[in-house]
Amino acid sequence: MTNPILVGGNGTTQVFINPRYANRHGLVAGATGTGKTVTLQCLAESFSDIGVPVFMADVKGDIAGISQPGSPHPKIDERLALIGIEGFQQRGYPVSFWDVFGESGTPVRTSISDMGPQLLSRLLDLNETQESVLNVVFEFADQEGLLLVDMPDLRTTLEYLAEHSSELGAGYGVAKASVNAILRKLLGLEREGGRQLFGEPALRLSDLMQTTREGRGVINVLAADNLIRSPRVYSTFLLWLLSELFEQLPELGDPEKPVLVFFFDEAHLLFKEAPKPLLEKIEQVVRLIRSKGVGVYFISQSPSDMPDAILAQLGNRIQHALRAYTPSEQKAVRVAAQSFRTNPNLDTAAVISEMAVGEALVSTLQDKGVPSMVERVLVRPPHSRMGPISANERSAVLAHDPNQRIYKDAVDPRSAHEILQERMEQVQAQAQEAKANVQAKRAAPAASRSSGQSNAEAFAKSMARSLGTAAGSTLGRQLLRGVLGSLLKK
Repeated sequence: MTNPILVGGNGTTQVFINPRYANRHGLVAGATGTGKTVTLQCLAESFSDIGVPVFMADVKGDIAGISQPGSPHPKIDERLALIGIEGFQQRGYPVSFWDVFGESGTPVRTSISDMGPQLLSRLLDLNETQESVLNVVFEFADQEGLLLVDMPDLRTTLEYLAEHSSELGAGYGVAKASVNAILRKLLGLEREGGRQLFGEPALRLSDLMQTTREGRGVINVLAADNLIRSPRVYSTFLLWLLSELFEQLPELGDPEKPVLVFFFDEAHLLFKEAPKPLLEKIEQVVRLIRSKGVGVYFISQSPSDMPDAILAQLGNRIQHALRAYTPSEQKAVRVAAQSFRTNPNLDTAAVISEMAVGEALVSTLQDKGVPSMVERVLVRPPHSRMGPISANERSAVLAHDPNQRIYKDAVDPRSAHEILQERMEQVQAQAQEAKANVQAKRAAPAASRSSGQSNAEAFAKSMARSLGTAAGSTLGRQLLRGVLGSLLKK
C-alpha cells in the first residue's frame, strides 16, 4: 500500500491525496503571492517520495530550489507543530533540469513531424487556409518519405511546393501567397526563440519517467522563465508533450499510483484563444490520459480560467486565496466556492477571500473516488529550499545528469531540406546541360561556313541552319520535359 500524500492540516484534521486517485487530475488555484508555488513544490516532493516521476515548469525561476536541502526556520517549526508533522528533515530531491534554449538545462527538442500540422498551426497562429497548406506539406513529406525535423526542413518543403506544385499534380497545389504568409510566421517564431525547439536528438518520453536507485521519482524541471515570454510556444510545447504521453503510453486503468504527474503552470495560456477543435482535443486527452496512469494538475489563478469540460475532470482541488474587488473577481470567487463539496462547518465563499499566504481550501478524492468535504488547512512546508539556486549549484546538478550525454549536442540529419536542395540542384544542372547542348547545335552550322561559297551554297546552308535551329529547339524542349518527368517519378 502506497503512503498517502499529505497536503496540510489545521490542528484537528490532516488532508491527504490518495495515490490511487492521483491520476484523476487536479487543480491548484489562487491569486498571485498566495502560496501556489510552495504547494507545487510540496506535491512534487511527495510524489517523488513514493516513486512517481514528475514534470513541472519553473515559470518564475524559484522551483529550482527543490534540488537543494531547505534551511531550518522558526516559522517552519511552528507550522510543523500546528499540522502535527513529526520527524521532518530538510533534504534535496533528484532533479533533471531541461531548457528549450539549452541555457539553464539540458536541451529539449522535438521534430516538426512529431509536432504535427494541428499543433504547429497553433504555434504559428495560422488561419484555416494556411493550415490546409501545412497539411499538404505533411502529406507530401509522407508520400516522398521525407523527414521534417527542423525549421529549414519545413521552409524548404514549403518553397519547393510553391515552385513545383503545378508539376506535382492537383493534390499538391498550394497558393504562393499562403506559403509566403507561413514563411513570415516561421520567421516570427524564430525571433521568439522557437528554432531551438525543433531538431535532433528529439526528446524520448522514457527519459522523463526515471526513478533513482533509492526508488524516488526524478523531478523534471523545465526552465520557463524565458520561455513564458513566448506564451504560444510555452503552451503549445506542453500540450505537445501531454499529447505524446497520451499517444505513446499503454493503457493501465487505475494503477496503485501514477506513472507520471504532470504540472501545467499558467494553464490559462493553454485555453486562451484556442479554436474549438483544439479545445476538444485537449478535453479528450485530459479525459483519457488518466487511464495511462498520468495525473495532470493545472495551475492557474482562478477555476474560472478553465473550460467547464476540463474543470469537471479535476478531482483533487487546492484553492488558495482569491481577491474580490471587482464584479468579475466576485464571480470568480463564487465559481471557486461552488466547485467544492460543501462542508456545513465552513463558509467556503467567505473563507476564500480571508485566507492568509500558505492557507488553502482542499478537497481530494477518497475511497471509491468520492470527493472529500472541503477543509481549510495550512499547506505543509517543503523539505527542500524555497527559492532559486545559484549558477554553480545548477551546474553541479547538470554535471551529474545522464541526459546531458544524450541531448547536449544537436545533430543535423539528412532530411527534407538536404534532399530537396539536391533535387533542385540536379534539375538546375540538367537544365543548364540541355541549354548548353542546344547552343552547341546552333553554333555548329556557323562554324562550317566558307567565305568563298556560291549563292546556291549560301542558300542551301541557310536552309540547313534554319532546320538545325528548329531541331535544336525541339530537342531542348524534349530534354527539359525529360528532366521534369524524371523528377515526378522520384
